[in-house]
Amino acid sequence: MKLAMLGLGRMGGNMAKRLSRAGHQVVAWNRTFSKAQDIAKTEEHIQAVETFPEVVAALEAPRVVWVMLPAGKPVDDALNQLIDLLEPGDIVVEGGNTHFKDDLRRAPAFTDKGIHYVDAGVSGGIWGLQIGYCTMLGGPKEAVQAIEPAMIDLAPRDGFLHCGPTGAGHFVKMVHNGIEYGMMQAYAEGFAVLDASEYSEHFDYTKISHLWNQGSVIRSWLLELCERMFSDDPHLDGLEAYVDDSGEGRWTVSEAIDTAVPTPVLTLALMERFRSRQPDFFGDRVLAALRNQFGGHAVKKK
Repeated sequence: MKLAMLGLGRMGGNMAKRLSRAGHQVVAWNRTFSKAQDIAKTEEHIQAVETFPEVVAALEAPRVVWVMLPAGKPVDDALNQLIDLLEPGDIVVEGGNTHFKDDLRRAPAFTDKGIHYVDAGVSGGIWGLQIGYCTMLGGPKEAVQAIEPAMIDLAPRDGFLHCGPTGAGHFVKMVHNGIEYGMMQAYAEGFAVLDASEYSEHFDYTKISHLWNQGSVIRSWLLELCERMFSDDPHLDGLEAYVDDSGEGRWTVSEAIDTAVPTPVLTLALMERFRSRQPDFFGDRVLAALRNQFGGHAVKKK
């Protein structure tokens, strides 16, 4: 099939390449036009365009326009332009790391004009080009069915699902990322215990990661990545202990609070990311001083 990919960053660019290599015709747009031109030079089935009117003109109705831009204003700006250019029956797929409530806000304007709005939560990171993108879709059933030929080649086998109405795709992806926080935190704490033990000088974390993936209960792709990263830097000495977050873990915890669902693991995993960004945390100094005040416990002076 033929479709447009708007946004050619780490995800969008590789998604466009994967679709092209499967034989789909891709109209590629990027805020920096040269990036679209560069991809078009190396991929047989990609056409670079510079403006949104050119995107629409390059597609035949019913058009499919996949938006892979940073969540928030960049997506709103793009959708506000597209809504005046597209026609009834066309399909917009919003595939960024978007809050599902933004889908609920945006979709009615497209629906009123007869344009289908599909939200797509996409997971796969920089490995998606090779292994495919697990994709969680929300929106009208007929629109999801219409993009199925692209989804079959974009995702691995059994790797995409129509999760429900508008917002459902991004909601499932949000919870997916919340779970990811918890899993990563568990591995991080486990390796920290290993590293603090009297046996640590004997431990090879690359081999331990590999071992745990051989039929153990905790085997996973994340452990494969642990094996890879420890083989590159056995004690991760080249990294600062600073962990960022893209927002979806926060949204998961917020939704859990709103629905009174206890999520202690996911919540603490998010808090640990915040903790990593404060090497001289004031709260820890308060704790040390309080222990000294009530019990005379020793403190370390600067």
